[in-house]
Amino acid sequence: MVKELAEGVDETVKSEFEDAVRRSDKLPKQSTDIQLELYGLYKQATVGDVRGERPGRMKVRARAKFDAWTSRKGMAKEAAMKEYIKKIRELEASLK
Repeated sequence: MVKELAEGVDETVKSEFEDAVRRSDKLPKQSTDIQLELYGLYKQATVGDVRGERPGRMKVRARAKFDAWTSRKGMAKEAAMKEYIKKIRELEASLK
């Protein structure tokens, strides 16, 4: 499911992250802000720092996603995974 994750990342964290990604699909639709937060964390966890140029103003959605990912620049992949896991747990707890 999740493409090649970072080498050197704790296997338990990787496993919990992959599980959190699967569980995120079962959550109700979230606000745009939360969706972008999760997107930025996911991309940082799976790819690392953002690459390429920021999309132009006319590409609103692509620009918002780029900005969400850029906001995580410099964050270690494992730290991004842990933040993603934490956010999914918070969202799940808010449903109870």
